[in-house]
Amino acid sequence: MIRRLLKPTFLHLVLAAGALTTIVPFLWMISTSLKPEPEIFRFPPVWLPSAWKWDNYAKAMTAAPFGRYFLNTVIYAVGITASNLLFCSMAAYAFARLRFPGRNLLFILVLGTMMIPAQVTMVPVFIMLKRWPLLGGNDLLGVGGHGLLNTYTGLILPGAVGAFGIFLLRQFFMTLPRELEDAARIDGCSEAGIYWRIILPLSKPAMATLGIFTFTAAWNEFLWPLLIMSKDSMKTLQVGLQVFQTQYTTTWDLLMAGTVVVTIPVLIIFLFGQRYFTRGIALSGMKG
Repeated sequence: MIRRLLKPTFLHLVLAAGALTTIVPFLWMISTSLKPEPEIFRFPPVWLPSAWKWDNYAKAMTAAPFGRYFLNTVIYAVGITASNLLFCSMAAYAFARLRFPGRNLLFILVLGTMMIPAQVTMVPVFIMLKRWPLLGGNDLLGVGGHGLLNTYTGLILPGAVGAFGIFLLRQFFMTLPRELEDAARIDGCSEAGIYWRIILPLSKPAMATLGIFTFTAAWNEFLWPLLIMSKDSMKTLQVGLQVFQTQYTTTWDLLMAGTVVVTIPVLIIFLFGQRYFTRGIALSGMKG
């Protein structure tokens, strides 16, 4: 009896320790955002500030045009998420439900792209976007202008579809009963109709899971927007937070305040989609 009770107790203690380890940096970030500057580096550390500096948030948001940065980030994250949900679901439907020569080989090649680090492809993709013909002042040969640099299209296009999303949705689509689409074909429904009217409505958990993954990754992306956006009016939030860091100093209280504000939308998205997220992970075969 005692042994039976010790096992779940030990498991809960391990989970509690993991949860505490995860949440402590976030609590420290909030604490630092409300501290007077002299208390940030005090040792031993001070968790609760002696004076709550709520005006740090107002100062942080007025240090740069964060309203514009927020709009740019929303357009980027929503655009990436919408395009991935559409294109990944279309590709996943073809791999999971349609039969065509070379299907398995093509799927393996798609999965193989996940092994290529993003840093390896950044320079070629940057050159391709800069040399895009007939856009951004370029001629037919892609010379003379900036192409798709400093544009929302150039920001979104390289990440419009990904192998991970195709794999995740394919695994889920394969769990759906084929009798539903067979009945739809008997009724005269086309493949596009089956995909749109049957497969997608039944795939809300997997779509929500992919949507949360994609939105979070795009919202927190730093390197790619930094490379492609040179205009201040086109910067995203993650790049905009650099305003608090200079060559010699970092304004940690304002940086932490800005980071807290930037984190809130992702937390809201996850809380609203948590039910679908956990279910999608379980049903798509991605659980450990």
